Amino acid sequence: MLKKFLSISMALVLGSVVLAGCGKQSESEEIKLGAVFPLTGDVSVMGQACKNALQMLEEETNASGGINGKKVKFYFEDDENKPSNSANAIQKLINNNKVVGVVGSYASKCSISMGPIAASNKIPMISVSTSPKVTKNGGEYVFTSTFNDTFQGTIIADIAAKDVKAKTAAVLYDVGNDYDKGLNEFFTTNFEKSGGKVLASLTFNAGDQDFSAQLTNIKKLNPDVLVIPDYYGTVALIAKQARNLGITSTFIGGDGWDSPALFEIAGDAVNGSYFSNFFSTGDTTPAYVKFKENYEKKYNKAPDAISASSYNAGSLLIAAVKEAKSTEGDKIKDALKNISFEGVAGTTKYDSNRNAIMGGDVIKIENQKQIFVRKVSQ
Repeated sequence: MLKKFLSISMALVLGSVVLAGCGKQSESEEIKLGAVFPLTGDVSVMGQACKNALQMLEEETNASGGINGKKVKFYFEDDENKPSNSANAIQKLINNNKVVGVVGSYASKCSISMGPIAASNKIPMISVSTSPKVTKNGGEYVFTSTFNDTFQGTIIADIAAKDVKAKTAAVLYDVGNDYDKGLNEFFTTNFEKSGGKVLASLTFNAGDQDFSAQLTNIKKLNPDVLVIPDYYGTVALIAKQARNLGITSTFIGGDGWDSPALFEIAGDAVNGSYFSNFFSTGDTTPAYVKFKENYEKKYNKAPDAISASSYNAGSLLIAAVKEAKSTEGDKIKDALKNISFEGVAGTTKYDSNRNAIMGGDVIKIENQKQIFVRKVSQ
């Protein structure tokens, strides 16, 4: 009887080991990737666009065989466009979900808070933000999927000088936002190099709704251009208030303008404005056209530039995992450093600071529509 009992016990133990082994094997068949974006909050339109793009990428990747035969799964966390939330979100993805790479976030301030955490855990991270501080502060595991604001500032200055033929400018920006501060600095430097003069750089605080005091001062200066380096919601409020005060300056901004919500809030106030971007909806490259067609089919709306950038970031991460033939962070990181990837942004390579080398587009707004003007090479 004892012998029979021991035999049954041993069989149960072996069975449980086999089942446990099967569970582990099944789990290993899924390559886990993380994504942190503002899915709620003041720029949730952009965060949802990023999520849409990555969910579509996940489906396409798995339909074509996954990553080296294994399915890929993106796990999403919401940072509400708050740096403290971004830090918590990436820690959750790393510690709880055991992701091997991360995409995000949208805002530079949030990506900056995430970078050191990714690096300390040796988890490669690809941001869609544009501040050079993202890679500088983050360390060797942190990359971007777009141009950075050092280059974007030159584009905005180029727009002012060449497209508007401006001689004078004013800037109105959020003093607590790294994205805004960087664009103010790099625009000012490059515009003055071209012979222009910045008459004033005025500031506001995040969450402000009334800009009448700053705009009244700007009206007195009557600059040829007013640079508003912020996100679509704030830009729309400033533009409407500026026009209501009688300011006739041409408005110029950066990639944060790129959202249909800009027109919903600002209406005709932004007609005649320009902004820089890393993609144009009028792009005719085959990879972008295919992405656009698939996105429209899936979501019944056209993609904006940030969704394309998110898709590009996710594609870069997946390509690096494939190239590394490993889920080890150091091997994925090394694959990214040396990658030459053909995607929706054309060929993406990285400079020595892990910033993507890519050109930019000049966009003009006419009748509440984006019109592609020209490309600017880096």
